[in-house]
Amino acid sequence: MTDSTMRAVGWAQSFPISQGVRAGRHWAREHLRTLEWAEEAPDTVDSVLLAVSELITNAHKHARSDAQLVLTWDSTCLHVSVHDSSSQPPTQREGDPGALGGRGMAIVDALADSWQHHPQRDGKTVTACFVPPGYEEGGADGSHAADGERQGPGNG
Repeated sequence: MTDSTMRAVGWAQSFPISQGVRAGRHWAREHLRTLEWAEEAPDTVDSVLLAVSELITNAHKHARSDAQLVLTWDSTCLHVSVHDSSSQPPTQREGDPGALGGRGMAIVDALADSWQHHPQRDGKTVTACFVPPGYEEGGADGSHAADGERQGPGNG
């Protein structure tokens, strides 16, 4: 009989606009170092850190809000969630190739295995899922993701 218990670990921190994106990226890097797969998956770590930067930037710039960052590892996927106070859903803009901004969600879409947003009474949360190499068929303990768990934009 297989143990169906999900093992999860997570961290949460608020990043005010005054702290900027660098503090969020540094905080995430420190926590990622504690995960067993991080040293063998530097590309995934880099993708997560870039997504953290983009999502916090979106919260600060577009929502004009502090960013609440939550990292959760569930033995299959590292969930990167950023909550802000705007009710406006994230959008992927068709960018001008010469524009200096407007590509954040396109970058997240390209890097993450999936992403989605959840409207909430006090804003929204955008969550991106990153599956490290070797975890595609399930967690380190061989368990498999539930049907539909990894659906969403960017999961092509």
